Amino acid sequence: MKHATTDYSRNDQHAHFHPATAATPAIEPVRGLDAKAKRRSSSKEGQATVRTPGSLTDAFLKTTFLPVQEKEICTATGKEAIKTERDFYQSLSGLAAHYGIEPLPTREYGYPYNIALSLWDTERRLKDTCRYFDNLRVLRQGKKTVLVSEERCNTGYSLYYIPVVPLYRMLRNRKRRTAAQLLLSVCTYLYHVAQVPYYRQEDSYLYWTYHMLKDWAEEEQETDSGDIYGGEIHVAEWTGDRMEQKIRHRDNLKYFRQRVETFKAGDDYDRECLRVASEALALYTAYPDAHIYNNAYPKATVSDEYDDEPEIIGIEKYVSFFADRKGLLYDSLYEMVNTDFNEGPAIQEPTIRKVFDGKPIKGSLDFDSRLFELIGDLIFLLSNDNDNRL
Repeated sequence: MKHATTDYSRNDQHAHFHPATAATPAIEPVRGLDAKAKRRSSSKEGQATVRTPGSLTDAFLKTTFLPVQEKEICTATGKEAIKTERDFYQSLSGLAAHYGIEPLPTREYGYPYNIALSLWDTERRLKDTCRYFDNLRVLRQGKKTVLVSEERCNTGYSLYYIPVVPLYRMLRNRKRRTAAQLLLSVCTYLYHVAQVPYYRQEDSYLYWTYHMLKDWAEEEQETDSGDIYGGEIHVAEWTGDRMEQKIRHRDNLKYFRQRVETFKAGDDYDRECLRVASEALALYTAYPDAHIYNNAYPKATVSDEYDDEPEIIGIEKYVSFFADRKGLLYDSLYEMVNTDFNEGPAIQEPTIRKVFDGKPIKGSLDFDSRLFELIGDLIFLLSNDNDNRL
């Protein structure tokens, strides 16, 4: 299991605000990653180009093995084999039309190698063309053979923890107060509509994480580190309670559009706040009832690999409001979460399955992708206002 990360680095596709001093990355890497964690991008630039080998059949036979389900299907004989082949190509036609790809002509190779070769070729094409593609299977649906694709919004094993202490300071800063009200509306949307957990609620994962750290601080109260912890915990609790009162006030949603339309930016940071608020308002308008759990399924839903495994890291554990990304308290919180996540076999991510059986295909990860990008940009802003630092 990879460790989660907290690296909310910016998406290079867009023009972003960069403070004069070094910016704090919005999602900070956690131990165990092979490379620095980066924000996901819809761009395919930089990926290796997949080239057609000189002999497709030779390359396939040398490098590809069929999953169990395909092996079983490809053992069909007689009329069953004819029906399986016909069903497969009908399903493939629907998949190709849906994703806008041109399948490799494989019928001439004969059953069952034509199905195996087609699967191999289709999967690599989807990897190149579909941003969210995760895997492709051919399965039995009753007596019918169908293709099933799975798309997954890759969260990058990241901690999407939104700090509220910086927003509290922004609201008290005359220069940033109106920009803070924009971000307050964004937070209210995330709190009420997107259903992002809040760390001062007892049913949240981070509430009990902070609670354990508080117990430790009380045991170490005679030491310098215990005193520091105690002070930081007091700030986290006191500020968290007051900010929740502000964030949960629905007037922030009522006046969301008005705040966006009347806001006058004074500098680059203000303009970034307006951009993020505008994107949040657009997302809220397009998906007024959508939330973080809409498509939250385990990582391997097609194979059902983890059906009996209770330790999957739920989305509510790595998406949340929390106090701040500074100090000993945050360092300890980060270590505790990292250790906890290291025990899980998989992380719950927005995932959809598409069954190509001739029926209309439903489902999209557009909301989920935009939501995670929005949260990452919000965290970046709250972590990098140089005029608002103590």
